[in-house]
Amino acid sequence: MLCRTASDLYWAARHMERAENTARLVDVTLRMAMLPERYDRGKADAAPWRRALDAVGLADAVRERHGRIDADTVQRHLLLSTDNPSSVYSCLHAARECARAQRVAITAEMYEDLNTSWLEMRGQTWGKLHADGVTNLLEWVKSRSASFRGVTIGTLGRGEGYHFLQLGAFFERAEWSIRLLDIAASEAEESREQDAVDYFRWSALLQSLSAFETYRRLYRESIRASSVVDLMLLQDANPRSLLTCTSIAHTVLQTLAGGESMEVVRQAGALSAQCRYARIEDILGQGLEAWLQDAMSRLTRLGDAIHRQFMVSTDVSSPFAPAKPWVHDQ
Repeated sequence: MLCRTASDLYWAARHMERAENTARLVDVTLRMAMLPERYDRGKADAAPWRRALDAVGLADAVRERHGRIDADTVQRHLLLSTDNPSSVYSCLHAARECARAQRVAITAEMYEDLNTSWLEMRGQTWGKLHADGVTNLLEWVKSRSASFRGVTIGTLGRGEGYHFLQLGAFFERAEWSIRLLDIAASEAEESREQDAVDYFRWSALLQSLSAFETYRRLYRESIRASSVVDLMLLQDANPRSLLTCTSIAHTVLQTLAGGESMEVVRQAGALSAQCRYARIEDILGQGLEAWLQDAMSRLTRLGDAIHRQFMVSTDVSSPFAPAKPWVHDQ
């Protein structure tokens, strides 16, 4: 397969997964914004939205551009901004453009699905968003992402193109398993409330990730922070866990390598093994932030290795700015 084709398919999948997870980021932040804060009232209104921007490394950019961080500003920047390359609007446009460039490598149904998503998103305005409700748009984005996954699985042959789409989707989801977990974890660190508020904070994360029922089936207990972290990082029964994503990425890379010994396969296998054999007690003992930082650094190095091995020689830096996305403003 041509490097350009591999790159476009990989990024089409990443952009669609990023659009969905950005919607989930806004969803969890909306839920957490309704919980009590221990800040002064003025700061409390903005605190959850600042943390959402911290998780994707955009706090400084938004503050510099708009002069403030509040609910409307952050929602507009994450959902509709044409200046933000990782907004939902920009991601759907980029996914469609990648697919249009590689129409011969995908099925007609896949392109029509992406094109429909983009045309509907293109007609979205801030006024319409408020009139219809932000939640309706978030659910629509998640359903469009699920639709593309379903069409891909149901219509595309299991060749190299399919494998690069899978690799892009699960690599992006792996990054977001860390970013979204950090939202709730940082809230917990800053809050002294450890009872009802803590329960609803972690519940909000599970609900935003469509993982509440999975948690109940696996743990059969009241929601606890350590169990939610375990579910998000180490449980292969959770389709959005870091373990699931890194394991699938490793398997796909082994397939693409065709039996050859490649550094990118070794890195993916090492990261997958780290998640498979880690224990939640050890992670929490050494500090969740340190463990997440290490995992994100290893993902970043793996992403660079994927591009060196398979993709075109272009600027492949992520629209996300930080090497440490969970460092929060004081």
